[in-house]
Amino acid sequence: MNNPSYINETNAAYIDSLYQQYNQDHESVDFGWQKFFEGFDFGRGADSSVSASAGASPENYEHVLKEINVLNMINGYRQRGHLFTKTNPVRERRKYFPGKELETFGFTEADLNTIFNAGVEVGLGPASLRDIRQLLEDTYCQSIGAEYKFIRNPEKLKWFEQRMESERNTPKFSIDTKKRILQKLNEAVVFENFLGTKFLGQKRFSLEGAESVIPALDSVIEKGAELGIEEFVIGMAHRGRLNVLANIMHKTYKEIFSEFEGKSYDESKPFGGDVKYHLGYSTDVDTSTGKKVHLSLCPNPSHLETVDAVVEGMVRSKLDFKYEGDEHRIAPILIHGDASVAGQGIVYEVLQMSKLDGYRTGGTIHLVINNQVGFTTNFKDARSSTYCTDIAKTTLSPVFHVNGDDVEALVYAINFAVEYRQKYHNDVFIDILCYRRFGHNESDEPKFTQPLLYKAIETHANPREIYAKKLQEQGSVDANLAKEMEKKFRGLLQERLNESKDEPYSNTNPMFSGAWKGLHLATTEEVNKAVDTAVSTDKFIELAKKITELPADKKFFKKIEKLFDDRRKMVETKTFDWAMGELMAYATLLDEGNRVRVSGQDVERGTFSHRHAVLTLEDSEEEYVPLNHVTEKSKFDIYNSHLSEYGVLGFEYGYALANPQALVIWEAQFGDFFNGAQIIVDQFITSAETKWQRSNGLVMLLPHGYEGQGPEHSSARIERFMELCADNNITVADCTTPANFFHLLRRQLKRDFRKPLVVFTPKSLLRHPQVVSKLEEFTEGSFRKVIDDDFVKAQDVKRVLFCTGKVYYDLLEKQQTDKRKDVAVVRVEQLYPLPYDEIQAIRDKYKKAGEFIWVQEEPENMGAWPYLCRKFRNTDLQVISRKESSSTATGYAKQHIAQQLYIVGKAFESAAGPEVKKAVEKTTKKVVNID
Repeated sequence: MNNPSYINETNAAYIDSLYQQYNQDHESVDFGWQKFFEGFDFGRGADSSVSASAGASPENYEHVLKEINVLNMINGYRQRGHLFTKTNPVRERRKYFPGKELETFGFTEADLNTIFNAGVEVGLGPASLRDIRQLLEDTYCQSIGAEYKFIRNPEKLKWFEQRMESERNTPKFSIDTKKRILQKLNEAVVFENFLGTKFLGQKRFSLEGAESVIPALDSVIEKGAELGIEEFVIGMAHRGRLNVLANIMHKTYKEIFSEFEGKSYDESKPFGGDVKYHLGYSTDVDTSTGKKVHLSLCPNPSHLETVDAVVEGMVRSKLDFKYEGDEHRIAPILIHGDASVAGQGIVYEVLQMSKLDGYRTGGTIHLVINNQVGFTTNFKDARSSTYCTDIAKTTLSPVFHVNGDDVEALVYAINFAVEYRQKYHNDVFIDILCYRRFGHNESDEPKFTQPLLYKAIETHANPREIYAKKLQEQGSVDANLAKEMEKKFRGLLQERLNESKDEPYSNTNPMFSGAWKGLHLATTEEVNKAVDTAVSTDKFIELAKKITELPADKKFFKKIEKLFDDRRKMVETKTFDWAMGELMAYATLLDEGNRVRVSGQDVERGTFSHRHAVLTLEDSEEEYVPLNHVTEKSKFDIYNSHLSEYGVLGFEYGYALANPQALVIWEAQFGDFFNGAQIIVDQFITSAETKWQRSNGLVMLLPHGYEGQGPEHSSARIERFMELCADNNITVADCTTPANFFHLLRRQLKRDFRKPLVVFTPKSLLRHPQVVSKLEEFTEGSFRKVIDDDFVKAQDVKRVLFCTGKVYYDLLEKQQTDKRKDVAVVRVEQLYPLPYDEIQAIRDKYKKAGEFIWVQEEPENMGAWPYLCRKFRNTDLQVISRKESSSTATGYAKQHIAQQLYIVGKAFESAAGPEVKKAVEKTTKKVVNID
């Protein structure tokens, strides 16, 4: 179709057939023909109301086909121009075929001066092929490569093309803007150089090679403020963090130097701290136009992309509480590394949240510091995709690939990205191709693994030198300006270094302000203090009636109506099951003005079909949420998440971090699934307060209990949480009654401090006839850490069984059936902080008992026993459990039943006589004094 030597009557018929085809379905012909048939003059004086080829001569056919070729060339540059850009500052780009030679599009040099109407498509009007190609080269093949054609929204595509082609993706900044860019580049370069010379040998994970990121971030703030953004929340790994803290966040140089000097350590404070390039910060900055913008840099461990989810959660929380859902006023910025954005699964999990109702934040600005190497791994070994940013295509997020040495191009691209984010509230990526001047850390030798790359880097000028030279050649700045900037700034740094040596260190960024005002870090005494969480009888009944009423004008499934009938009967009988206990905790907190948010896989109904917090009408997709009809004081949010643990748990942690006045809950589908988010547990939930003095009130609900469902659906790994317990860092509980669970959830918001709460919740007990609580248990008292046995008398007890969770009801059934008054069954409802005094009081109460035994369903090397064994190592506490195992549970139902019967039977073997004692010693383990 594109060869003019075959122009004849057959071609005319072919064009007519294409035209008819186009009239029936525009998408059925290729881009060039689409554009042509949209309204370009067809030959000389052609009328679109008649045949597409009417009156056209062979010469005109030839020109027509070349017009089509021009349109295809325009489309080709738009689609593939990014493959031929000048974006790599230290390496030659890979070659791609076909290229962008004239021959690729059916032209020769002889066609360059020919005028084509297709120039209209790029805003030139009728223009020569030479001019059209030059515009395309300028726009798509210089320092900026744009990937956007995979976007399926025609409006967005048109916006991109008109915006880029009208300016040819070429920045035109004022002299003042250029000086500001140079100033920020100067700060970035000199700061790194200063640290490298003054603190030789100390790790800092330098930004050198990517210093253009600093003027780029500065421009994001300036442009964002101009477009209505009042707050940015930033997440990034350690490379370049110190530079961002100093030159974007305005953390004082003196404070940073003090941390290098080791002055931040205070032996009088009970905090472990963290390395300086993991720390966070928040501040208010003033833009050049006088607008104030709040910036938060979230602390992050060396788990690189883990912070992404936390940042998104923080932004969503602030959207809900501070900005009334206005996505225009706050934006997240995520700074990635090239190896991590391509290799870490959390990036994909977080991207999949971007357009979901429960997790959207109005679009994220992604910056990728593309060093072209990950630690020692070459980029060719680090990914299969063409670009490290190809994951962006999953959410149709546009990508700008930019040469990191061309700082103006980078600032231009990032301003463009901010505009796109504010206009369409979608994610956008900026891939900054740069390099890492030194090894992974400053003591690493990169030439071991990338000798040729680092030979090129060694002689490569830094971005400031390149930009200063460019400005001088343009005549934009005086030749001595850059030198003067460097001298002045280096002098300032030296002054601050001297001050840091002479003056004491002070933390200028406390946590307990803003949303956290009025809260504080808790003392041990406060953590152990009982909290009144009771609700008045009248209020409880009033709210219980509200959440069990269904509107008469809506049609629900019969099973739902039956369920709510049963719940209404609970109100009448004043006896409530687990689901009602949980829902009443939410209802009472909502009535008191607190927001409640629950998310996780299938939480709306509940994995075990117990919650039914969201009801779907029988004859439509309409949803009804009873808890949102109990009060106008606050809102109940509950969202079924996508199939993610890592990303969603991180998101909810961030949500709770930004607002401690909300009850924020993440529920695992089965408790053991939390291990897909183990990094969030290890690096944030259990250690953030010790490392960063950052509290959090997130609740994790982890279904747990041995019911014969096999290795993957039995254990929520109590032992993993217990081994992380220290310094009153979290609360770990395994409740056995609806009322105690009710008080535990309410306690989260009734204290003037926050601690993460991990609750091992039931499965089979959700419908156990004995797992109910009377009204007075909700309207009186508070959370009970230990629940004693009220069936026995102390003087009759010879053996005391301590336990937690579901196994209590197995032991209770045996005790009641056999009428064993000589064995007491005591529940430990809070495993950490361990209620040692309450446990000791139980031991003192049962003075005549000869044996104290911990009974658990889990294998001996799992569950709470390894922790308790350590805490009670100087006592006679024994254990009855499954034998130690590498797997959490058997997959055979018969074996499970036998094991469970064995545990219960062994627990109630007679406590008298040497024969029994000897038998017990064979199946239990005495605690060894290891002191």
